[in-house]
Amino acid sequence: MNHAYDLILRQAQLIDGTVADVGIRDGQFAAIAPCLGKSDQDQDCQGKLLLGGLHDHHLHLLATAAKLQSADLTGQVDPAAIRSILQAKAGSTPPGEWLRATGYDERAAGIPDHVTLDQWVSDRPMRIQDRTGALWLLNSAAIALIGPAPWPEGVELDQKGAATGRIWRGDAWLRTQIAHKTPSIATLSQQLAAWGVTALTDAGAQNGPEEAAILAQSCRDGTLRQRLTIMGREDLPTGKEYHLGPVKLLFDERNFPDPASIASRITAARTLGRAVAAHCVTEAELLFYLAALDLAGGAMPGDRIEHGSMIAQSLLPDIAKAGLIVVANPGFIALRGDRYLSEIEPEDRPNLQRLASLKNAGIAVLAGSDAPYGPINPWVTIRAAMFRQTPAGALLGAEEVLSGLQALGLFSAANPLKIGALADCCAVRMDWQRHAADTLDPNPVELTLIGGRAQDTSAISHGR
Repeated sequence: MNHAYDLILRQAQLIDGTVADVGIRDGQFAAIAPCLGKSDQDQDCQGKLLLGGLHDHHLHLLATAAKLQSADLTGQVDPAAIRSILQAKAGSTPPGEWLRATGYDERAAGIPDHVTLDQWVSDRPMRIQDRTGALWLLNSAAIALIGPAPWPEGVELDQKGAATGRIWRGDAWLRTQIAHKTPSIATLSQQLAAWGVTALTDAGAQNGPEEAAILAQSCRDGTLRQRLTIMGREDLPTGKEYHLGPVKLLFDERNFPDPASIASRITAARTLGRAVAAHCVTEAELLFYLAALDLAGGAMPGDRIEHGSMIAQSLLPDIAKAGLIVVANPGFIALRGDRYLSEIEPEDRPNLQRLASLKNAGIAVLAGSDAPYGPINPWVTIRAAMFRQTPAGALLGAEEVLSGLQALGLFSAANPLKIGALADCCAVRMDWQRHAADTLDPNPVELTLIGGRAQDTSAISHGR
């Protein structure tokens, strides 16, 4: 049939409270009116709230997909329980294959070396990533498989020059040393679609031609449904399958580089026409970044502060004047809030995971999950931005709460649907703004469209 629209979403509630039909043609919003004519296909929204699709502005796609296939140690602080989880995973892993685990918490056994790890699993190579993503831990079988020396920077050595099994910021090098099988992101992408996510920004600092090729292929073959932006190194190529994002700057206050070297990278990014985005979890890392920007001649539109976990009030005017975007991760309040309360001094807590104060200072704020290190479900992050509740129900940073629409806007979904825009949207089946934090549906999304096409998520859990 040759109707005016490919699809009409009937009786959809818009963000201003009005109810209308939304016509879609050629993957774009073509009309919004009280009563549209005929279409090739109708979808009755029954008054549900129609929102723009959610955009996770900071995650690590391949690492998150790999986590789905790994032993998950998140929240485990009992060494016996960790050993049980690892051995159960080993029992389901073919002999000789690497055992991979994520989410290790140093409260369990400090930062263990290969001797301690051998007490957990010794009959196969094992690598464990800590909860921050900065540290890999290897048992003796893994060290023997990778060795011998010389070892690169980041591999901790004992007094005899032997590897202890602790590797800091060694992801890219470690991948080159093991039989690395690229994880499929099909299940992850389908789950994200079920949560209303239609766009993603991969924030990997080491993203280059190899990673771009893997992700581009996932776009081409339909494994990855979402629209994709990739941040990464200066040699990250352009691609028709994705948008080229900022140059990602990763530095650690444990061992800051020469500020001039970072300023040089910023200058190089400018020549490429790219913004920069810096990993700033601590206040020291943020101050280092601001100093490097000054050395490079200042910020440009699109420059970002990733995480912004600790931002002093005194820095807000400088950030606003520079026009920097803060990409926050309020989902960590829902994941680690009780730990923050026990470890961060009361006088420093106002600086933690700022939201409202950033907006009030005129600073643009977006949000990302930081998956696999933070909660991947965007609605967990939205709820955390609205209520600032820790896992135990404590309130952390009441002055930083956002309204429901403001929290939704962190994922760039609060703007009205516009004629001519790509038809990426989701229909929400409940008034999530008016519910108490502990009664909010962990996924209120009932329908997701990407490019005007409804996404089949029937095989995916729609919960947390």
